[in-house]
Amino acid sequence: MFEPFQDEFMRRAIAEMTLLAVAGGALGCWVVLYRLSYAAESLAHSIFPGLVLATLAGVPLLLGAGPAIAVAALAIVAISRVPGVSREVAVAVVVTTLFGAGVLLALSPDSPPGLQELLFGDILGPSDGDLIAAAALVLVVLTGLALFYPRLLAVAFDPDGARALGVRPGATEAVLVVLLAAAIVVAVQGLGNLLVVAVFVGPAAAARELTERAVPMMLAAVAIAVLGGLAGLYCSYFLGTAGGASVALAILAAYLLAVAAGRLRHVLGGSARPEAGATIS
Repeated sequence: MFEPFQDEFMRRAIAEMTLLAVAGGALGCWVVLYRLSYAAESLAHSIFPGLVLATLAGVPLLLGAGPAIAVAALAIVAISRVPGVSREVAVAVVVTTLFGAGVLLALSPDSPPGLQELLFGDILGPSDGDLIAAAALVLVVLTGLALFYPRLLAVAFDPDGARALGVRPGATEAVLVVLLAAAIVVAVQGLGNLLVVAVFVGPAAAARELTERAVPMMLAAVAIAVLGGLAGLYCSYFLGTAGGASVALAILAAYLLAVAAGRLRHVLGGSARPEAGATIS
């Protein structure tokens, strides 16, 4: 059972995955409650060309991902102002365009080998910089959620009532999106462009099936994310499967189990399961 801990690369992978799980589980609950799952996936895909260009230039991925998110946000705002174009359409156009551009760059015959790893990550090979960035992410996310917890809760529970209390729903959601963008920029280095959204949506969606209270939901999501990450890394170690994909599948399995447990709980309790975003306290 403790054999993977004997290898340095596995100890580092477990450390990074645990840090990402803590940040992803806690932040993901608000992503689910605010119905920003599509936004999370969109942000992850929109930074792909920035990741590719950073790799080609030989600079840290963070230097490519940050400007890419800024470009995507500005493009979405600009397109959504076109008469007759909704925000959802603008997001779809920008994200698919940027992701397609990144794929063309990564799969070009002139590109060096290894760029395809940006799609699926390299959770088994974190650098010291990756670990430091993941630790910093946990600190930023937990601090941000603690500071804005009353506002986040008020807006999630009753947006109209929050306005009466002086809380601006738009500003609160903007803070959440900024935290999400920063988290994706850090986590994408380990989990990849296609799989990173799993850690921000899967554990939180599973926890939502088990509880309707915010704090227990965050604790459950963190626990599910950590256990899912460990299970995925163990499968990768003993079965020789891809690390990021194994983690994503383990989180999916946890979600399916949580759905079954949640249905059983509500059947035995004789109550209907509340919809996402309802009755959070």
